[in-house]
Parts: sequence; C-alpha cells; structure tokens
Amino acid sequence: MAPPARTPGDRALDWVNFFLADVRDGLGPYLAIYLTSVRGPTHGWNEATTGMVMTIAGLAGLLATAPAGALVDRLRAKRALLVVAAILVTAASLALPFVTGFTAVAATQALAAVAGAAFAPAITGITLGLVGARAFTARVGRNEAFNHGGNAVSAALAGLLAWRFGPQVVFWLMALLAVASIGATLAIPGDRIDHDVARGLCADDDEEPCDAPPQSMWHVLRHTRGLAVFAAAAFTFHLANAAMLPSVGQLLAHRVGAGTATSLMSACIVGAQLVMVPVAIVVGRHADRWGHKPIFLAGFAILAARGLLYTVSDAAPWLLAVQLLDGVGAGIFGALFPVVVAALTRGSGRFNVAQGAVATVQGLGGAISASLAGRLIVAGGYDLAFLVLAAIAGVGLALYLAAMPETAAVAGAPRPGL
Repeated sequence: MAPPARTPGDRALDWVNFFLADVRDGLGPYLAIYLTSVRGPTHGWNEATTGMVMTIAGLAGLLATAPAGALVDRLRAKRALLVVAAILVTAASLALPFVTGFTAVAATQALAAVAGAAFAPAITGITLGLVGARAFTARVGRNEAFNHGGNAVSAALAGLLAWRFGPQVVFWLMALLAVASIGATLAIPGDRIDHDVARGLCADDDEEPCDAPPQSMWHVLRHTRGLAVFAAAAFTFHLANAAMLPSVGQLLAHRVGAGTATSLMSACIVGAQLVMVPVAIVVGRHADRWGHKPIFLAGFAILAARGLLYTVSDAAPWLLAVQLLDGVGAGIFGALFPVVVAALTRGSGRFNVAQGAVATVQGLGGAISASLAGRLIVAGGYDLAFLVLAAIAGVGLALYLAAMPETAAVAGAPRPGL
C-alpha cells in the first residue's frame, strides 16, 4: 500500500508527536526509580507505596479521560488544549523534586495525569480532521512512529545525562521538550482542521455531507457493537502491561543503584521504542488489508511471552533483550487503538468521547497494574508479579479471540457498525 498523500500540517504533526512523546506520559517509568531511590527526597519508599502513588495518579487520569474526549469533540481550539496540557504536565513534574510526603507527591502526579488525559484525543482528533478517514490508519501509524522515535531520543538523552548528573535530570529534559512541543503545535494550520471530520461525523469533508446531527453520546457508548468488548480487552492489556517496565526499573534499582538503573531504564525504553517505529509504520500501512484482529492477537501473545521471559533471569542484558518485545506488543496496540475506535464509531460524531471512554477503562487497568504488581512483589517477589501479569495477558488474548469482531471490514465505511 502506498503511503498517503502529504497534506498541509503533516510536518508539524510529525514534530508534535515527536516532542510530546516524553511529555504526554509525565515521568512514566522514571517515577518508580525516583521514588524508590534512597537519595531522593522521598527517602526510599518501598514498591507498594510507590505503586500506590502511581495508582492514584492513574485513577485521576482515567476519571478525566472520557470528559477530555467529549471536550475534544466539542472544542474547536484543539491546538490550545494541547498547549495547556503540555504546560500543566511539565509544571507538575518539575515540582516533584521540591515536595515531600505522600500526599504532596500523589497530588503532583494526579495533576499531571489529569492534564495528560487530553493528549490522546486531541492529537487523534486533529489527525482525523487534517487527513480524513481514508488516510487515518496510515497517518496514525506515522504518528506512532514519530512518537516512538521521540521516546527513543529522549530516553537516550535521559540515560546519558542521568549517568552524569543523576536521575533528577529527567525533569529538566521534560521541560525542554515541552517548549519544543508547544512550538510544533502552534505550527499546525488551524484552518485546515475539519472539526466535523475530527469528531467522526463524516469520513471526509469532500465525500460526505456533515449535516446530520451527532448521535447521543450515551447511545453510542451503550449500543456500538464491539465497543464494550474492545474496552474489556484494552483493560486486560494494560493491566498486564503497565507495571512490567516500572517493575523492571525497581528490580534494577535494587541490583545496581538508582543512577545506573535510570540509565539502564533508558536503554530499555530506547530499545523498545526503536522497535516500535517500524512496527507502527507497517501496521499503519497494512492493517486495513491484513485485518485488525489477527494483529491485535499477536500483540497479546507477545505481551504474555514477555512476562514469562522476565522470570528467566534478572541480569541486566537479559532484561534489556526481553524489553525489546514491548516494542512489538505495545507498538501494535498504539497504532491500532484509535483506528479500531474510529471504525466502530464512524458517522456517529462521537469518536473522541468513545475513544476517551475506552481509554478510561484501559487506564483503570493500567492504574490497578502498578499497585497489584507492587503488592505481589512485596508478598512473593518479582517472579510472582511477572507470572501473574503474563497470565492476565493470556486472558485478554482469549477474550479478543472469542468475542471481538473484525473491524478492518468497516474501516472505510461511511457508517459505524451499530
């Protein structure tokens, strides 16, 4: 399949995804290393307490996800929303070295998570409004490729700088990237965004009339065929996946110390992100032809295998090698998640709120994952945690195989599969 024709704003959208890669998730896996470090202001919290902070932040973010999607469906100032979100996430993260105590730390991370909830629907809404439905799958793959490339570059920089200056350097790196992301966002031509197309009301502004009113939000969420199954599958994927990398980071911190662990964590992230780049491009270009379902099943299978392989050895080279599998599994999920939701809700005018609702359920899995893994580690060690996470991924695979319809067949259709 040939790549889609270039459109105005494509280059700016590339750089938005590249620079926001390290900003949109806040501190991510580095938070676990920072909070468990004896040299940080938190004085070496254990894994259960660290997991609770991450769970609180995750719950705050997931509560904001569906409202953020609804806001993107209604809001025409989508670029401004991205700018405000980037500023808030960065400010909350920069405050962390200066606050102490569980409540203050949890509050800063909750604020970052709430602001970060706007990134995914705003970026995908802008993307759909710029390129239309026909080019959406390939463009999402390109978005993900630049996102992963940005993650790889920022993680490499964080690893090198942390080795020299300590783990706190990730805060200042995030601030620089946030400034760059704001500049790239403002370079997107706002007048080129079709806001009816961006909310999934029609396929393209020159193909379908957009005079039909949007469907009821509650009707779309309750009656769109396959949406509930996809939400449940996304929940299991993130319940299994979200805690794996932070748990590896905590394991490394105990083995080699926080400073070296931060550098090794960066190596884990760089390796996985570099794998995700070609995965996202290939999935974006070929998913509508190959089928969404078999690709998603492969993602679940790889996630389960990753959890099992982490138990083989705790040597740093082995953990780094296994982490490369995250580039395939998570790369598949990231490239197809908005595509599946867009296919299911096409014509409803509620694409972004549906995406937010599914992401809320998905985020619940991610939020629980950190706390679950922390408690499993304290109770029975790292191997127990990784085995349980692998089993959860297996449950998700079985669910998707048995109950999820194929969505590629309706990816280019003008109406959703209601």
